Amino acid sequence: MMRGLIIRAKSGFYTVKADEDYYLCHLRGRLKRGPRLGDIAAIGDWVKFTPLEEASAHTMNDFPLKGKGIIEEIEERQRVLSRLAPTPKGEYQQIIIANPDQMVLVFACSQPTPRFGMIDRFLVIAEKHNIAPLLVVNKVDLLPHPEVDEQFSVYRTIGYTVFYTSTKTGQGIDQLKSTLINKISVFVGPSGVGKSSLLNAIQPDLGQAVCEISHATQKGKHTTVERQLFPLSAGGFVADTPGLKALALWDIQPEELDGYFPEMRTLVADCAYKNCSHIDEAGCAIRAAVESGEIHPRRYQSYLRLRLDEEDQ
Repeated sequence: MMRGLIIRAKSGFYTVKADEDYYLCHLRGRLKRGPRLGDIAAIGDWVKFTPLEEASAHTMNDFPLKGKGIIEEIEERQRVLSRLAPTPKGEYQQIIIANPDQMVLVFACSQPTPRFGMIDRFLVIAEKHNIAPLLVVNKVDLLPHPEVDEQFSVYRTIGYTVFYTSTKTGQGIDQLKSTLINKISVFVGPSGVGKSSLLNAIQPDLGQAVCEISHATQKGKHTTVERQLFPLSAGGFVADTPGLKALALWDIQPEELDGYFPEMRTLVADCAYKNCSHIDEAGCAIRAAVESGEIHPRRYQSYLRLRLDEEDQ
């Protein structure tokens, strides 16, 4: 058997990268037996597979296939980004990506106006799934630095890594690129923030390749969803996740939400009531911290909207 990384998944077939070679594989039948509570295999999974015959001289999505194979074993996942989809048979775990090292949140400081509620939702998702978040503030050439820093410095204050980037001036590009080397990075963010240009600045034509796959998965409701890891020439992979902005928090209970806000979780024990919702209870340590300036009011408002299941702002 050989060991490899699943870098593409579509219609029950998996493109596996083993060293510098690519194999088109399917699952051994015994892996599919029994009740299925979630995706058996996904991009980012490390697998053991048996190589079969040589592949014909064609490529699949620019991957030159050395051969075909059967996946015999899926290694235990270190972490996973998933969502729970309700089905008639119960909840089903849809694996967006397995074993990501970091989630790269790309937002523009202007054009479009940043939606801080969406940023906070992504950060909660990263905290929930134990994935290191990295916030990239793009298009910083559009506003004076003090104005940009005033908007986003709160995230550095609570311990998150924040990069300021511009594809026009080149600011922050090399620094961002260095953090991607030899890691599996998931890029997320709304449209119009310059993500494609940013990816192209990191590696020529990378943004274009990501766009082509993202567009193909959204042509129509009957289109088979395709997920893919894009290799970086310096080492590592980038994954794009179209539609992740709509990821619901239905697998997070309201009472555990404060645990995914780093500035709140250390204060929860100081609340007068053990089951404090931090909305209107007397003796709430979280509300007191907001009033004293220890917790940013904007972050607290994001907490309330998520707690009450209101739309991001």
